[in-house]
Formats: sequence, structure tokens, C-alpha cells
Amino acid sequence: MKRPTKAELEAARDRVIQDVLPVDGTPLRVLFCGINPGLYSGATGFHFARPGNRFWPALYRSGFTDRLLTPAEEWLLPSYGLGITNLAARTTARADELTAEELREGGRRLVELVERHRPRFLAVAGVTAYRTAFGMPKAQIGPRPETIGPARVWVLPNPSGLNASWPLDRIAEEFARLREAATDGD
Repeated sequence: MKRPTKAELEAARDRVIQDVLPVDGTPLRVLFCGINPGLYSGATGFHFARPGNRFWPALYRSGFTDRLLTPAEEWLLPSYGLGITNLAARTTARADELTAEELREGGRRLVELVERHRPRFLAVAGVTAYRTAFGMPKAQIGPRPETIGPARVWVLPNPSGLNASWPLDRIAEEFARLREAATDGD
């Protein structure tokens, strides 16, 4: 994957990246939900694409995938029973450029998506965005008591490299806890 230029990054502002979802009716163990795509993802067209983002390494280290996938291989996720979406579809340089209403609207859209695809778990990567989107100001990282449609909810740490309080090993441990819960009964 070619590294985007500054001009390509700026041109990616407000782009929308398509969700990675299985064909309707295909089982979905976990639907991962990011906050929104960054400019790097907007420029490349792939989720969690910025070098330094820990999503793909955490997915592999936790045992969700049998090898480290690149962002360009996101299309393989449905074969693992996984998918990706975002609370807000538009790309921004930083998540704090989103409004609370955009996050709440994203939460409403997410409910519809979960009803349609019926994942076993919805995993939202970003506790602050989850709190805003779903009106849960005290939510913490980990499994949640509420469900969204048929899906159990798990809040994951934001895998952005900017989230210094969660190193990769710790993020991968939380992903592994989710993987174990998502595979119980298989």
C-alpha cells in the first residue's frame, strides 16, 4: 500500500469508506465499530490503515486471525466471521472533529446495521465515542450489560497510536477476552 501524500490526505477529508460486512445471512461473530475513518484511511480506502494503528496487530495477537492482515486485506474479515463499520462515516483528521449529534446518529444507524446482520457481538473501539453515541456516560472498557438488537456489546480501547494509555499488548489482551467470549459455544 502506497503512503498517501499530504495533498492526498487533505483531499480525503469527508470521504466515506464502505463497511466490511459478510453477504446477508452469513454468520457474523463480531462486528467491530471504529469511531470514524481518519484521513489516512480515507486516502487509502481501508479501515484502520494509518501506520501505528494497532487494530490489525491486536486482531492477530488476540487470535481472531491466523496471521497479521494488512488493511488492504480487510475483505478477508468476513471469512473469519468478522466485519468493520464506524459510528461516523466521514473521514476527519481527528475524532474530536465529530459532533455529539454525528455520534448519536451513528449509534442509531449502528442499531439498524446490527438488526440486519445480527452479529453475536458488537465491539465498539473507543469508550468516549460509545458513551456519547449511546448515552452511557459511565461505560467502561469491556463487556457491557446492555445489548443492541441481538448483539452483546463489548467496548474496546481505541487502537489509534495516539491512545498512549493502552499499549499494544494490553489492547490485544482485551481483544482476546472478546474473542474468547465470541467463540464460546462454537
